[in-house]
Parts: sequence; structure tokens; C-alpha cells
Amino acid sequence: MRFTRRIDVEQKIQTHRSLSEFSTFGIGGAIRFFLEVGTIAEMQEAYAFARAKNLPLLIVGKGSNSLFSDLPFEGLAVLNKIDFCAIEEANVHVGAGYSFSLLGVQTARKGLSGLEFASGIPASVGGAVFMNAGANGQETADALKAVTYLFEYGELREFFRPELAFSYRSSPFQTMRGCILAARFQLTTKADARKQQLQIIDYRMKTQPYKDKSAGCVFRNPAPGISAGALIDQAGLKGLSVGGAKVSDRHANFIVNVGGATARDVLELIAQIQARVQEKTGYHLEPEIRLLP
Repeated sequence: MRFTRRIDVEQKIQTHRSLSEFSTFGIGGAIRFFLEVGTIAEMQEAYAFARAKNLPLLIVGKGSNSLFSDLPFEGLAVLNKIDFCAIEEANVHVGAGYSFSLLGVQTARKGLSGLEFASGIPASVGGAVFMNAGANGQETADALKAVTYLFEYGELREFFRPELAFSYRSSPFQTMRGCILAARFQLTTKADARKQQLQIIDYRMKTQPYKDKSAGCVFRNPAPGISAGALIDQAGLKGLSVGGAKVSDRHANFIVNVGGATARDVLELIAQIQARVQEKTGYHLEPEIRLLP
């Protein structure tokens, strides 16, 4: 299906913005064109504008789990602010631009279980679905019921969970051309959901560099039961730095921007970590964060 309403998004387009503004790392180059969208119709028109001008289009959300290039982005960066949220009993319908962490808190407060782990994850709902974000033995896909998706040429489709093959930090949307607009979750009633959510956020605050500029965990765990952070710690790499990028002293699977870090710094530090961990433990670490664009 298609939206037929025309919206002149060109009037809302800005220049002189930087991807660093939309990065939890605080890293990223200048943007040629920037647009914030709050509706499905606006998102469709953003894609139409990019096609008409022959521009690459980049969707941004909370800016976590990503490393933006230092180079200028000569295209249209679109901030997804489709952020409605409707909770009816155990059914949740939420926009892709909504805070995933806030959703975890709000549902737990209502005694709903399935998204407690989302609390403290600095992602949008769309980003969490896209990456199949997870923690504490849970993944986004576990509670997912359906996803509304916009293909780059304007077609809207709702995918239901049985149609979608998810795996560890992977979703089918990573190979599609378009963007996630909204998601539906099916949760369950649980008396201690709020207690569990509070325990999760308390543990994160104590063990992760929550207040530092980072993109979250840098590497995937190489195998079930094998922690990437533990391997990096075992290799003695806490505190290792390149330029303004440093392996966190609090949690070894986090690289933090201690001041003036560039994407080049982070990439060089990633390469050094991979080489040292491979040498010390025999494991090859694959990055979880994505280099964009």
C-alpha cells in the first residue's frame, strides 16, 4: 500500500548539521542535508526527495551501536522521530523513533514482562528491532509481534513475526532497502516485572560506562557462554587507547570517547583489540557496531 498525501518536506530540510550530533560516540562528519520526520507520510516524502535528487539516504535514531565516518555525508540524513506509543493490556504498538529504554521502563511499571532488558539500552525501537538488541538472556525478537516497514520506493508492508528470521544481533531488515516505521510487541503479565527491570538497570549502572560517550558493546560474543568483554580483559587491554578513543576501565567491551576521538581512532583501536585478543586467546572478535554510512 502507499500513502498518497503530498507533504513538502523540502521546506523542512536543514544544512550545516553534523552526524556527531546524533551519535552516542559524539563522532561523525558534516551532513549535506538533514531532515527530522515525525510521520509515515513525511518519511515517504523524504525517500521521494532523495530519489529525485539522486542522493544517498541515511536513517538515524538514537545513534548507538553505530560509528559514523569522519568524512562529510553527501546525502540526506533523516532523523526518525515517529514516536507514538499505545499500550493496551499486554499489547504494545510503538513508533520506530520511540526510546527503547523508556519503553522497557513503562511496560515494566505496568507489570508487563518481555522488555525489562530494554531499560538502559540507548536505542530507538527501530534500532533495537534492526539489530535484534538483547541482554540478560532476552532479545527484541522474543516479544516482537509485527513490524511496519517502508521500502525505499514507497511501498508499506506489515511483517508478522513468523515471516521474520532473527538471530544473534541480526534481523532480516539488515539486508532490506528502506526503514522500520513501527513495531508491535506481545508481552505477558508478571508481578515482579518492575523489580526485575530495576535490578537490570542497577547492574548496568554499576558495571558499564553509562555516563561516558560510547556506542555500547563493540564486539559480538564469539560463542555462547564466551564473553567478548572477558576476553578483552583477559588480554589485558583495559585502558588501551588510540587518540581520544579508549577501552573502558569499567567494561572492556566498551570503547569510550575521552575527548576528541575520531572514527579513525576507534577503527584503529578495534583492529588492535582484535589482533591482541586473537594472539592471546585464539578467538577472533567481530564488531557489533556498524560503520556508517
